[in-house]
Amino acid sequence: DMTGKTGSLCVRRATYWCPELKADDPAKKGICSNFLCDTQPGDEVKMTGPAGKVMLMPEEDPTTDYIMVATGTGIAPFRGFVRRLFAEDTPAADVYKGQAWLFLGVANSDALLYDDEFQLAKEQYPENFRLDYALSREQENKKGGKMYIQDKVEEYADEIFEKLENGAHMYFCGLKGMMPGIQDMLAGVCEAKGMDYTEFIKGLKKKGQWHVEVY
Repeated sequence: DMTGKTGSLCVRRATYWCPELKADDPAKKGICSNFLCDTQPGDEVKMTGPAGKVMLMPEEDPTTDYIMVATGTGIAPFRGFVRRLFAEDTPAADVYKGQAWLFLGVANSDALLYDDEFQLAKEQYPENFRLDYALSREQENKKGGKMYIQDKVEEYADEIFEKLENGAHMYFCGLKGMMPGIQDMLAGVCEAKGMDYTEFIKGLKKKGQWHVEVY
């Protein structure tokens, strides 16, 4: 509500489809997600945190580029980034001159989260905010297969590598299964460029430009 005293969660109810029961097995549902989804307005919920520093934005240099790569509910921290930079009245927003580039991968357009907010930011700050979606059931990659998040990022590999070499920070958030595809793609790009992938990533980590929060 823009007061600085509210928080927003992005939660997907975790359930397990039992092939024998041919139904969701209530004994194997996600404890936390179902608890949150079943709460009612006015219920009190105890929370702890914040924890960790992986998903923080370095705001010392207002020209820093941010490259954000998300799948599914991994969009949550990046929604916060975009709101802080382009929607809320914050010191960071007042001076930001870099570019924030968001990649979101979901199955289809019906599953896009917060699209209205992102489109508004894109409309109001076309020079500072870029948005690309990977819709695996609606789009095809250059090989004719499904368009996964790594395929969409690869389309802009040259530009992304240039940004990283110039100090951009790259963030990943979503299911941990997204990372092998991302890593294989980046390794392939490095090979094509005559670069050592392991040393490249090691260098980004050493400079604090590589941020991964997957689950």
